[in-house]
Amino acid sequence: MPLSSVKTLALAVACTLSFTGSALAAMTPLSNPSTPQQWDEFTSGAYQADVQNAHDLMAQYHIKVESLNIAGVPCYLFTPQELKHDNLLFFVHGGGYVLGAGLSGAPEGLIMAGRTGYQVLAVDYRMPPAEEPYPAAVDDMMAVYQEVIKQHDPKTIGVFGSSTGGALTLILSQECKRLQLPQPGALISGTPWADIDKIGDTYVSNDRQDEVLISADGWISSAVKVYAPGEDLKNPRISPVYGDFNNYPPTMLVSGTRDLFLSNTVRVQEKLLKAGVETELLVLEGASHCSYYLFNDTPWADFYHAQAAKFWQEHLAPVKP
Repeated sequence: MPLSSVKTLALAVACTLSFTGSALAAMTPLSNPSTPQQWDEFTSGAYQADVQNAHDLMAQYHIKVESLNIAGVPCYLFTPQELKHDNLLFFVHGGGYVLGAGLSGAPEGLIMAGRTGYQVLAVDYRMPPAEEPYPAAVDDMMAVYQEVIKQHDPKTIGVFGSSTGGALTLILSQECKRLQLPQPGALISGTPWADIDKIGDTYVSNDRQDEVLISADGWISSAVKVYAPGEDLKNPRISPVYGDFNNYPPTMLVSGTRDLFLSNTVRVQEKLLKAGVETELLVLEGASHCSYYLFNDTPWADFYHAQAAKFWQEHLAPVKP
């Protein structure tokens, strides 16, 4: 089996960012919250819309949602009505380390549960500015993981997330090595924010072409300041692309040709390949940041989740009775 393969989905022009869409994106004012009031306004607006989306997805996929507390960290367990597999998926939400609190961070995990038939555990980690900055997110994630593997064989667990969640997915494997914990069975890291400094070709080439993030000069630059104030941005616990990729579990990476974080994604792929890790890269034609779940009624979403389901089935160990 080759160490890496690249799968590209070609879509009709109507599914890409049109000339009109590009023009609208270019005119979109960039949000740069800095004061507590500005952050509250920025996060509360996104929160309400995402919570409503989560409830809509619960109804659409008939998913039971349980609130849990694991190692002092709030979590959610998503169980689809049509449960097809015994494996557990461990989900870390995205949102630039500032968005996705509570159920507002649930949509990606709910879609994975509904489309693939896996039970999903979602970690509601602490975030600034309302809660704690780095390293709270990493500490919360690892505290939950350490408890979960007491009840589940790690090789039966798949870990996934996108953007910030994609970065945390990569960090989890590095933390397992640092803490001498067993690795999960497989990872899916979607468009990871693997370097939170503005380093990479597509920060420039996809500026204003990405209809989701728009530009690295927008709110994500403000998020860096509240998440990691005064920190070395090359710290692998913040920017995992600078970490040790040896002995990673099989890893799928996902991005799009218009994704601002495409360079982040391929930089991680290079590190994985150099470390001899079984790696698969999906690059979706015309897709912006996280389009494969943010736009759940598109061919992007259909293709990605079909590939994800296949990847989990190929790489997660069966659960023993």
